[in-house]
Amino acid sequence: MPNKKTVDFYFDIGSPAAYLAWTQLPKLITETNATINYKPMFISGVFKLTGNDTPITVPAKGKWIFEDFARWAKRYEVPLVVNSKFPVNSLYMMRGIIAYQEKAIFLPLVEAMFDAMWVSNKDVTDPQVMAEIAASVGINVNEFSEKLQSPETKQILIDATQEAVDRGAFGAPTFFIGSEMHFGQDRMDFITEALV
Repeated sequence: MPNKKTVDFYFDIGSPAAYLAWTQLPKLITETNATINYKPMFISGVFKLTGNDTPITVPAKGKWIFEDFARWAKRYEVPLVVNSKFPVNSLYMMRGIIAYQEKAIFLPLVEAMFDAMWVSNKDVTDPQVMAEIAASVGINVNEFSEKLQSPETKQILIDATQEAVDRGAFGAPTFFIGSEMHFGQDRMDFITEALV
């Protein structure tokens, strides 16, 4: 078998492009034998630190981009439902995820959050819904709520977001293979080429 290469995948649940990229990671792993480092970050923090902004702030671009995402979802053969609360403040989602980054429950939690946001159209701004998502993957709801407010969790997310920006990220998803950066869910072919 070829030697494994590592891909750092910086993402935010609130990004539809990050969701689409997420759905393609199993295929990437199968095709390239790569190892994925999942790197939560806070997209609004990235925008603030880089002077960037979400594409939906430009009405024509915002309209086009969701039409384009729908085309990509069709090509990838995955569901994509525009969340009725979009754009959302993803701060609590990303705190909740990063608090469990070193735990076995991490990837099931990420999957459940992406599903809630981009498949099931759940109100992820509702603390009760967040608690239900956590509980659905076996996380104690009280523990989850405490971690959302923990100074340690807050700092971990701040540091992770700064790390992404320091490496050159300006949005989500952002991939790094060593120092080589790729931005966007529509660059999966370039990432595959870099790994094989």
